[in-house]
Amino acid sequence: MMRFLAFAERNRKEIMRDPLSLAFGIGFPVILILLISFMKQSIKGMPAELFAIDSFAPGMAVFGLSFITLFVGMLITNDRSNSFLMRVFASPLTGLDYVIGYTLPLLLVSVVQSAVCFATAYLFGLPFHINVLFAIIVLIPTALLFNGFGLLFGSLFTEKQVGGISSILINVAAWLSGIWFDLNMVGGAFKTVCYALPFAHAVDAVKATLSGDYNAILPHLLWVFGYTIVVYLIAVFCFRKQMRG
Repeated sequence: MMRFLAFAERNRKEIMRDPLSLAFGIGFPVILILLISFMKQSIKGMPAELFAIDSFAPGMAVFGLSFITLFVGMLITNDRSNSFLMRVFASPLTGLDYVIGYTLPLLLVSVVQSAVCFATAYLFGLPFHINVLFAIIVLIPTALLFNGFGLLFGSLFTEKQVGGISSILINVAAWLSGIWFDLNMVGGAFKTVCYALPFAHAVDAVKATLSGDYNAILPHLLWVFGYTIVVYLIAVFCFRKQMRG
């Protein structure tokens, strides 16, 4: 047990060495909430339901977590490029120890990130109640999903490639999750594709939590859990292949 905790602590310190990137990942969704909220206040006649804070905040919380993919991917590729992993592969750490060691630090970051996002939304009218705390918990599977993508990308791609690949995933998560528009307004094949992916389900799970519709949470979370398990299995396989190599 202490083995992966020591490795996780090392990774936490590595993440904290780049506070600018960390601040950007946490702060960018907050900035978007501020911009959209001020824009609604300044544009007269804008419909109240457009970018309503109780619908927009969950999307921004999920969007903010997508940056975890970039953080984890860059951390692993840096460790690969400077031969750090090659040296620690000779240690008693198992493949599972490495995966948990890379997951735990960013999981803590994701909780802070979600809390900051909802705290900002509170300033613009999001009611603060126990459901907000539940929403942070509901976001943990989504954080694990993006962490798994980071593990996968970091194991497969180089330091230069992982930034571009992660950016593509961040944009896919943003545009196919219903953050910027109601997917029901588009409908058709586009909506079907969106709900075949986990990102729209992640947003809807948080919306259901904030509204107190607990019966609607589990079906969406099952989609997120399913993708998370698959992504982690593939990531672990690729990571262990790197270890053997």
